[in-house]
Amino acid sequence: MAHCMRVLHGQGGRTRAVLLEIQQRCFSVSPLTAAAAQMSRFDKAPLPYEKLSQNLEIVKKRLGRDMTLSEKVLYSHLDDPKGQEIERGTSYLRLRPDRVAMQDATAQMAMLQFISSGLPRVAVPSTIHCDHLIEAQIGGDKDLARAKDINKEVYKFLETAGAKYGVGFWKPGSGIIHQIILENYAFPGLLMIGTDSHTPNGGGLGGLCIGVGGADAVDVMADIPWELKCPKVIGVKLTGQLKGWTSPKDVILKVAGILTVKGGTGAIVEYHGPGVDSISCTGMATICNMGAEIGATTSVFPYNSRMEAYLKSTGRENVASSANGYKHLLTPDPKAPYDELIEIDLSTLEPHVNGPFTPDLANPISKLGEEAKKAGWPLDIRVGLIGSCTNSSYEDMGRCASIVKEALQHGVKSKIPFNVTPGSEQVRATIERDGIAQTLRDFGGTVLANACGPCIGQWDRKDVKKGEKNTIVTSYNRNFTGRNDANPATHCFVTSPELVTALSLAGRLDFNPVTDELTGSDGKKFKLSDPFADELPAKGFDPGQDTYEHPPADGSKVTVDVSPTSDRLQLLAPFDKWNGKDLTDLTILIKVKGKCTTDHISAAGPWLKYRGHLDNISNNMFITATNAENGELNKVRNQLTGEWGPVPATARAYKAAGTPWVVIGDENYGEGSSREHAALEPRHLGGRAIIVKSFARIHETNLKKQGLLPLTFANPADYDKIQPTDKISLLGLNSLAPGKQVDCEIKHKDGNTERIKLNHSLNEQQISWFKAGSALNRMKEIAAGK
Repeated sequence: MAHCMRVLHGQGGRTRAVLLEIQQRCFSVSPLTAAAAQMSRFDKAPLPYEKLSQNLEIVKKRLGRDMTLSEKVLYSHLDDPKGQEIERGTSYLRLRPDRVAMQDATAQMAMLQFISSGLPRVAVPSTIHCDHLIEAQIGGDKDLARAKDINKEVYKFLETAGAKYGVGFWKPGSGIIHQIILENYAFPGLLMIGTDSHTPNGGGLGGLCIGVGGADAVDVMADIPWELKCPKVIGVKLTGQLKGWTSPKDVILKVAGILTVKGGTGAIVEYHGPGVDSISCTGMATICNMGAEIGATTSVFPYNSRMEAYLKSTGRENVASSANGYKHLLTPDPKAPYDELIEIDLSTLEPHVNGPFTPDLANPISKLGEEAKKAGWPLDIRVGLIGSCTNSSYEDMGRCASIVKEALQHGVKSKIPFNVTPGSEQVRATIERDGIAQTLRDFGGTVLANACGPCIGQWDRKDVKKGEKNTIVTSYNRNFTGRNDANPATHCFVTSPELVTALSLAGRLDFNPVTDELTGSDGKKFKLSDPFADELPAKGFDPGQDTYEHPPADGSKVTVDVSPTSDRLQLLAPFDKWNGKDLTDLTILIKVKGKCTTDHISAAGPWLKYRGHLDNISNNMFITATNAENGELNKVRNQLTGEWGPVPATARAYKAAGTPWVVIGDENYGEGSSREHAALEPRHLGGRAIIVKSFARIHETNLKKQGLLPLTFANPADYDKIQPTDKISLLGLNSLAPGKQVDCEIKHKDGNTERIKLNHSLNEQQISWFKAGSALNRMKEIAAGK
């Protein structure tokens, strides 16, 4: 009551709406009501609003200022809200996430690490989602059946591991992890970690959902506070309203062009302003999802009526009711302080098509054709692809269907193969029931399985040869070289599903549906109308087939088998501890030139099948990274023999000879996916340190977790001083401390030496991981009382 009086006093003569909100906040929600609402229909745990609100009050008194939404949600999940040091960009926060989500490709290694921990059961609600191992080849049903057969060993492992350790299991065909989370688990104010870089999708429902590596997931499942460097907050103020061909996807395509692929590193992107209310809940999810491409820790929107409508439509009226009583927690304060502010007028925002080869090369549709001709990009489009975790909502599919219906009325269909990926079984069943799927088939479309498919390289593409220059357009989120089809000559452009559909009608990059006309089967010209669709299905969602398996209350008798002869799964052996000595005369395995994403370090596509077998998947290490010595891929000089060979084979030769090695890299090293294999593989094959100009957030953390030293040049120009034939020594490691630079000696082939300084972001706990050999090793030491 005293708090209510303080709020009333501070508001003065503001409107009745404010008073009503205060009434809701102070009187409408009782502890009994809050306790009655569970986090999801699968969980017994209640929504944490009461505790979060209490924590927020503690932190707000300490800070003594208005707070951003990001701060409210993050800091209310602090393990120690009274004592935690809070300084954006500097302090490390110890947090208590509400849940963990894992996709099947990364869950394998996460569960193998959890098994190694020796713990009997996960401590927080956790789920596994089978979406990454289904290859697009023929069509949904046949591709799914094939995947179930090929991957049965992996699926059985994940299913039994989930049952034994208390993890919910979403079977193959259920849909993409992020869509399943949005439909079932996300809620305003949630703090969730997920072993996939596009976990921020949940920000469309007002949650802070953050992509991590599997070792971070193990910490949370083991009831250890999760550590995150206190992020800065980038505000994006939206004004105006979306209209015409402009879609939610264009917001993030525009932001990517402004911030670039590393502009969001170490920050949460927080959308706010009057324009927010013109975007649907699933549209907000699209924007947050692709925030991964600017390196952001996560992205989030404030709770509003669009989220409330989505919660009710997906059968979570109780969650919406509870959220309505805690709007003070779920929206930013009036004078919320942002570290950077971007303003976008939605009314004047133009549709965008970003690419090729990088998601931050922003091209307004009005300039795309001109830019393509100037740059020599292939104008003829070979394939159009819609769906994926970024753009596969009911609204997305409906807007595409509105375009298709008009085209069919004029007797025209897609000029190119057109692939459709439903985001979930619920979306698939609903668009089938409402005739949308059939409309897209009539257009010439192939409806693929409810899975990631071509977006992550799970695409058995037959229409071009490797090395053949060609263009594809997708509504996906990522377009790195070779990502979709393993062809480095494929020019992939990412855009909205509406523009993919329109461009598929024309078959060319230089078509602009806003201004240009098409020719109907009768020879008459026509111009496409603006796309439109219902935000949510009028008849409600059809859940489709039940694809969820809840873990038993007691899984102790469940057996989890990993065959010692399997080529898909391998139990993990602990990495060796640091010997207490400086790392001297390290051989350079590869000096990487230019962009080096986690796709370059650990390729996906056909390699996904080995994600549970560390030794086998290590044969893909750095095979698509460019060697600065010769400008070639997967060809490095063995410094012991002088012979040239593949990177993985050379690393294995060094390991066999007892020769530790180091990698030298460029800017934003490790951007892209959260896959921790890009850290596990170098560690497994004898790597000791990675020295680069700058790191992407998730990958830097993954390296720390596996006992590698992630170091950055104090002077980025020192990258040029190092030659592939040099030896690297890292000195003074016995006095390694937070904020203290590392001395690096470069010994050139001619015997001359140079000294440079290297920076690191290791804190005391992370230094203990390095000394123990890995975070998992350190966890075991602590458990043993060491």
